[in-house]
Amino acid sequence: MNPDGVDRTDRVPHGSSDDPDVLDFSANINPRTPPGTRAVYEGALDAARSYPPRGYPEFRAAAADYADCDPERVVPTGGGLQAIRLTIATHVEPGDSVLVPAPSFGEYAREVRLQGGDPVLVAPEELVDADPTGHTLAVACVPNNPTGYAPDPAALRAFARRCRDADTLLLADEAFLGFTDRESLAGRAGVVAARSLTKLFGLPGLRAGFAVATGRALDRLRTAVPAWAIGTPAAAVGAHAMRDDGFVRETRDRVTAERDRMHERLTTRFDVRESAAPFLCCRLRDDDPDGSVDALVARLAAADIAVRDATTFRGLDRHVRVAVRLPAANDRLLEALDV
Repeated sequence: MNPDGVDRTDRVPHGSSDDPDVLDFSANINPRTPPGTRAVYEGALDAARSYPPRGYPEFRAAAADYADCDPERVVPTGGGLQAIRLTIATHVEPGDSVLVPAPSFGEYAREVRLQGGDPVLVAPEELVDADPTGHTLAVACVPNNPTGYAPDPAALRAFARRCRDADTLLLADEAFLGFTDRESLAGRAGVVAARSLTKLFGLPGLRAGFAVATGRALDRLRTAVPAWAIGTPAAAVGAHAMRDDGFVRETRDRVTAERDRMHERLTTRFDVRESAAPFLCCRLRDDDPDGSVDALVARLAAADIAVRDATTFRGLDRHVRVAVRLPAANDRLLEALDV
């Protein structure tokens, strides 16, 4: 990292509550995990007495099937954020320009600044139409956090081609892609796809993910990734989770149905954005009965319900983000919101 960049960079806020008595809609985590996860984790403890196998062959094979790419292009990482950090750290130098969506995940701009680079903020809806010429790297969040926006797949592929032609690396954060039936950009030339097992598989504490890259970007990631980037239990559970196609399909169907149901109810009170993700971004109207985001968040907190104060995202001045959870939990939130 660039020391001056570190000195000029702050941490960014995140959602989630660590209180087990709180119904947490602030973090976009699947409330369910794949069947058999506990047994696989416990079964890996004996193997954890030795270092993980070189190259994580089983994990990479499962990741390749999951993302539909060549196993040789998979780089296991300690979560999707580590894949994002390694990509930016191995490509961005002080003074480099990077296209970054905003409002979006604050870690993109932060990681660029840590390297001494300059984030150029672009609305997520306009990113795929932007000119990548002159930028070292471009970041796309598909679907976007916190708005849920997902660009037209053909437009995204065309943007990836323009980035390649301009010698601009495209970093595609696909942390929420598994909740959709959209095609991954994993394995495309000129693209690094960052994947996380946190969201879809309900395992944020596992800290397992991977990057998929080609050519020079792949070589750099292989060199820069820490030795033993993920532990043996995480690799075993990750491989198990990614192979459970039935769990993925069930989750997609449930989230889609519940998101549609919640959207219909929430629009009676909020301006709700269309979303392809397991969350909804809601704007408080001027005549909202709670008056402000702070008041709404505080009232829900008193009822042991947490939602994400989205005013920490650039340009979202009267917004909250709510996760799509299981039906009974969603009903509790909707009732607390009087919708």
